[in-house]
Amino acid sequence: MRFKDKVVLITGAGRGLGRRISLAFGQEGARLAINDLTPINLDETEELLLANGADCLSVTCDISKKAQVQGMIESVIDHYGNLDILVNNAGVEPSSPLMTMDEWDWDRTMAVNLKGPFLTMQSTARIMKDQGGGKIVNIGAGNFRGDNLACRSAYAASKEGLSALTRAAAIEMAPHNIRVNMVAPGRIRPVNPGSETASVDDSLWYAAVAEAVLYLCSNEAKFVTGEVISMKGDMEVD
Repeated sequence: MRFKDKVVLITGAGRGLGRRISLAFGQEGARLAINDLTPINLDETEELLLANGADCLSVTCDISKKAQVQGMIESVIDHYGNLDILVNNAGVEPSSPLMTMDEWDWDRTMAVNLKGPFLTMQSTARIMKDQGGGKIVNIGAGNFRGDNLACRSAYAASKEGLSALTRAAAIEMAPHNIRVNMVAPGRIRPVNPGSETASVDDSLWYAAVAEAVLYLCSNEAKFVTGEVISMKGDMEVD
């Protein structure tokens, strides 16, 4: 119960890694504020959390819109009274060759993957500063090499930008006792245990990445900030 009664906001919590991170925090006593663009998948995450006895608040918003982000943060504070941890997990990944990519795909990728974390960190850090501290973890990407970059120019650029933003934010926020780090996993597939190409149980992969996030938010990592934990290893999927 490392996070008993800690308030944790997780973006992109409707499915996949965001859902797994939410469940991991819930299992350790955290009070969850889960976010996604629509309630379609978020409702299922909320049901799973409540079924496991977790305290949960669902907030839908587009994190690339400043007014919506501010409204989300206000809703969390109104409901719980404080905010201890932010996990920026929401992201989009268009697959399109650079020479034919639509401008909208580029702009949307930058808006969600880079501008979104900027906006959530900005609003959240102001709350954390007044509270005396907090933790922020951004979810990056860790397998940009060789052919992995093909048709991923917008996604790669946004995640490399997020890495730099993480390091810069860590320096600025350190005097306020706010730690900022990143977990950069290799490409994560949708959970599909029956896949013939699966080299590792996908659920274990999600759990491993979620545990890295929890570590960075725990007291065990109280001297860790401005770091990027790369999680490729034997479980990387190209």
